[in-house]
Amino acid sequence: MYRLLIAAAAAAAVTADMVVGPPLRVLSHFAIQSNIAVALVLAISARRAWAARSPVPAALTGAVVLYVTIAALVHHLLLTDASPPFSITGTPGTHPLWQSVAGHLLLTAVPIAALLDWLLLTAPAPLRLRQAAPWLLYPLAYLAFFLTRGELLPPSATDRYLYPFLDVARHGYKHVLANALLLGLSFYALAVLLVALDHTRPNPIRRRTKTGFRLRPPVG
Repeated sequence: MYRLLIAAAAAAAVTADMVVGPPLRVLSHFAIQSNIAVALVLAISARRAWAARSPVPAALTGAVVLYVTIAALVHHLLLTDASPPFSITGTPGTHPLWQSVAGHLLLTAVPIAALLDWLLLTAPAPLRLRQAAPWLLYPLAYLAFFLTRGELLPPSATDRYLYPFLDVARHGYKHVLANALLLGLSFYALAVLLVALDHTRPNPIRRRTKTGFRLRPPVG
């Protein structure tokens, strides 16, 4: 039920933002895409847990936790004063309550809830250090999509670049790629930290039962 609630919250927040803002623009944000991934993976995980089936692969769970954590950290550390065109909806004032609730869900509540689910309710697989580098393929693909999108949109478009530190029109490719490299190294360090945490956190599934007697096979 906890995982279903997280999935429902993420899906509701994404839907609210798509209603308020242009859908294609909203879907272009990394935070939106990572929350969609969380909603899908946790919904499937909840279904498997309910049916007592094998859990979702640990590498997939670790990946979505990493992505949604990245989205939250980027927002809270680099975009705290973001305004259009760098906010998700880019249309402040039209539906302020929806925007505020959706923003808090996408960038704070869902990432924290997903991280707590992974830390406290998911049995260690365990994760491997070699999985950290492949996890970065999606952020790399997103960077390629982001820059291609910026090139295809007209220079007059106000939402041509969705993140100020990746704004090629303002900073140029050299500066933007340097920022992307620093972010990529930070993301890799975060991925390594998740792997390390996976090897140190307790197993919530393991239970020890003391019966006071030992079962023996029947005498033939």
